Amino acid sequence: MGPALALGADRGRFIVFEGGEGSGKSTASAAVVHRLEAEGIPVLHTREPGGTPAGELVRGLLHEPLAPWAELFAFLAARAQLVATVIRPTLERGEHVICDRFAPSTFAYQAHARGLDSVIVRTANAAATGGLEPDLVVYLDIAPETGLARKRGEAEAIRTGLEDLEFHRRVREGYLLQARSAAARWTVIDAGLPPERVAEIALEAVRATLHR
Repeated sequence: MGPALALGADRGRFIVFEGGEGSGKSTASAAVVHRLEAEGIPVLHTREPGGTPAGELVRGLLHEPLAPWAELFAFLAARAQLVATVIRPTLERGEHVICDRFAPSTFAYQAHARGLDSVIVRTANAAATGGLEPDLVVYLDIAPETGLARKRGEAEAIRTGLEDLEFHRRVREGYLLQARSAAARWTVIDAGLPPERVAEIALEAVRATLHR
């Protein structure tokens, strides 16, 4: 990933929480948002796919079996709407955004695990986001075997969460490759730690980014 797109000197910070299935990213991000709000820091918490009425409709579509390219463009449709109507306006107001999943998920799931052409995926994602990239990615790393066991029986999971173990091993590889290539903007946390400790480490990384 290239440098984050500047939206103005006083723009808010854009922080993304990522992780494989069962990593606890949503729990950790909610805990961080709660702490920031308690400190009077303006922050919007949203998610992918979703975060807008259109995005939530796309989330429903993603419970269906889709061809890999159809799956990609469904995710990107939801992302384009979220960026245009929620994320970018919030950042431009000087408020911070914390999002559960963003483009790193696309590169891990659709490009690396599904095997879609990474150049085309990157170009399509850049078009959908207008070049917007996170200031910080908080990645909760977990062995797929452990994460899938945590998620077993969850009815809300979209189709990507229901793939086999080998698929989720490739997803993890895709995340770790990104973390190594953009280490300055990624914080990798062992998701096997107690949830309270995961949230503490994530909060430290987020605070450092907010004060840069």
